[in-house]
Parts: sequence; structure tokens; C-alpha cells
Amino acid sequence: MARKKMGEILVENEIISQGDLDQALLRQKGSNQQIGKILEGMDVVLEKDIATALSKQFGFPRVKKISQHRFPQTVLDKIDSKTALEHLIFPLKIDNNTLYLAMSNPLDMALQSDLSFKLAMQISPCVATPDEIKAAIKKHYSADIPVEKKVSSQIILLIDNQDNIVEEALKKEGYTVFVARNGADGLKIASQLHPQLIITNIVMPRMDGVELFSVLQTSGEIDKTPVIALSAITSAEEEYRLLEMGFFDFIAKPIDPTRLLARARRALKYY
Repeated sequence: MARKKMGEILVENEIISQGDLDQALLRQKGSNQQIGKILEGMDVVLEKDIATALSKQFGFPRVKKISQHRFPQTVLDKIDSKTALEHLIFPLKIDNNTLYLAMSNPLDMALQSDLSFKLAMQISPCVATPDEIKAAIKKHYSADIPVEKKVSSQIILLIDNQDNIVEEALKKEGYTVFVARNGADGLKIASQLHPQLIITNIVMPRMDGVELFSVLQTSGEIDKTPVIALSAITSAEEEYRLLEMGFFDFIAKPIDPTRLLARARRALKYY
């Protein structure tokens, strides 16, 4: 029988709704994030909720405040600080050739198998939150915990059939970016995801940026979403025409990443 996925566990335990999960799965397609991190970014679940759900569903012991306890050096030596931090694990105790291991993801069977082989010991997983494990690593290994770059929960839909400069700049800044290569596909994604910002090229196949914008304005759900126009026509007349139509902003091509990010941040303040 296949193991249930994290999202299914959270829905079954009524921690999140099926709608929350569906929205998170859509967001996951545009990023490399784990589903738990996406749900946290949506402010619908906390780290401790995920840990509690795993404990209840699979019977893993739930360990808390591990940084406040003492551990023998012989136990700590079983896992080096680099491995502990990379996988968010922490050794708790050894009993009858079994290493009890606090894990942020106790369903990582591959890691458990690898450690069991290397240590010639059985691994018994316990569940703890990432923050609890990091605190224990910092205290007991005297390890510096790198500050994670905050990944924004804000979604930007980029509709452009040409270069990837815009996509790369936005992702580097930490935004979750979905890309469509024409207006028709962009409209479909926009109606599903309800992004906080839409950036669209004006000249595209199937449905151009102006046609897309006109349709968006008739949608009761996303008609207030700011839309930034990208255009290779750099004249003042073109900028005036698009802004008069109701586009939030206009950026001429070729795109300057610094200008793009400044305009995107400004637009997101109005969402």
C-alpha cells in the first residue's frame, strides 16, 4: 500500500481544506518547494501542525524542545553537524544498537536506509519541527545556522513568448513565478491561480497582451490584479495608450532587471 502524501494527511486531519491543498499543488508546479513550505507561505499551516499530523498518522514519537536537553557526546558523534543541518535531523539517544533520530521529515526512508548502512545501526525516527532541530544543532554542535532567504508566497504570472530575463530576475528575488507563452494560456493560468501580479508582453501569438487585458477586466475574480505591460515599441505614444487602457505600468524592451523589480514591488503593494 502506497504511503499517503503530506497534503493528504493534513486534509484528513482537518488541518487544511482540500481547497488549500489544491491551491498549494498549483503553486508547487512553479517552484521547487516542498508542499509543507508552500502551505506555510500561504499562512494556512504551521510547522508544528505538520509535525503533529505526521506523529498522529504514522505513530512517530513527537519530540519537542530538544535544545533544552543534554546529550552524550557519543550520541552526537553519530551525526556530523553538516549532515544534521543539511537533512534537518538530530541524534537523540542510542538503545540496543538503535539510533533514535529527530527528523523534520520522518518519511525520508532513503535517508534512514543510508544512515543505517553507514552506522551499522537501526534508525528509529521521531518527528520534530525544523526550527526545533535547528535550535538543537546550534546549541549542541555550536554550528552557525545560515539565514535562509525568505521565499515570497506572492505569485507572479509572466506571459511572454520571448526571453527569460524577466523570469530569472523575479525568481532570483524569491517570487514564485508561473510562465505562459501566449495570452490564451496565460488567461487559463490566471483564472486558476489568481496571481498577485501579471506581467505580460504585448505582442504574442493566439492572444496578444491587449486582448488578454481586456478579458481580464471582465473577470470578477481577477479584474483588480495589477498588470504590467512589456513592449518592444518604446514610443511615448505606446506607453500612453497602454496606461490609458488601465495597465498598472509599462516597461519598454529590452528589459532592465533592476527597473523591472522596482516596478514589480511597487505593483505588489497595491494588491
